[in-house]
Parts: sequence; C-alpha cells; structure tokens
Amino acid sequence: MDPFLTLLNSFSSSLSDAELDSLKFLCRTEISKRRLEAVRSGRDLFAILLEQQLIASDKVSFLHGLLKNIKREDLVSQLKQFEEEGGVNAPDDQPDAHERPIEVICDNVGKDWKMLMRKLDISEVKLERIVAANPYNLHEQFHQSLREWQKWKGRDAKVADLIKALRGCNMNLVADKVEK
Repeated sequence: MDPFLTLLNSFSSSLSDAELDSLKFLCRTEISKRRLEAVRSGRDLFAILLEQQLIASDKVSFLHGLLKNIKREDLVSQLKQFEEEGGVNAPDDQPDAHERPIEVICDNVGKDWKMLMRKLDISEVKLERIVAANPYNLHEQFHQSLREWQKWKGRDAKVADLIKALRGCNMNLVADKVEK
C-alpha cells in the first residue's frame, strides 16, 4: 500500500465539513467549479489534486500550504514527519560504498534485525513501511532497513557505528565478521 495515499486517507478522515469547504474554496483557482461541486470528502479532493499533479509523494508543498491555511498544524506536522522519514522519494537510491558490511550483516543477523535497527535509531514508522513493502521477505526487509539507515546518515554512516550497534545487541559474532 502506498504510504502517501495512506497519509491522505488519514487526513481525509480527520477533516470536518467546514474544513473541507475551506479546502475547496482555496482550490478554486486550480480546480474547476463543476469538479469542486462534486467533491464530498477529503478523499475526493485529494484524488483530483493527485490527478492534476498538484500533489504527489515527492511534491507536497501545495498540500502543505492548504493545511496551513485551514490552521491544521497537526496535519502539517504529520506531513513534515512523512517527508523527514523518507516518504518523499529520495533521488539518490544508489548503493553506497558500504555494501560489503551490509551483506555480511544481512547474511548473519536473523529475526532480531529490528532490535539492531532500533539501536541504530531507525523509527518504527520507517520499519513498518519497509515491512509492508516486503511482507514475505525477511532478508529484503533487513537489507532495505540498512539501506534506509545509510541514506538517513549519509556520510555519517560508519561501519564502526554498525559494529557498535551489533555489540550493543549482543551480536558479537556478526560484529567480528564485519570487522574482518
């Protein structure tokens, strides 16, 4: 399931009728009057905005402005969290130079991989998204979560941090293999 659509559905459920009317009013210059009259829910409005490419998982500034205008700071902060946690498509999804340690770790850490990722400070939301994207493949879930950690840390993603986290989870054998 697309995380962005899930977020929009959640936003739709929390909108009052007055807020929906305000959103429709704010969209008058972007959406025809006839189409706006047919909008009965936030989902209807978001579907039109998606269709017209005014919003997308990597294009949320228009939505951000709408939510700020109707004074829904709670939804604005959820949208910001979505952006910060990698919901927006990252342009550089290329493997980093640290692939070798990642493969060693993936091949040697089993069902306790989430404990390691928590030790590396990966959020539960990110972990849930990764599991949802790869529901039946434990190895791929773990591999993608390590890649996510690398993207999040960028140049600060150090093998030493992985080793420290492995030792912190009492995975000393794996830590020794990574050191070699």
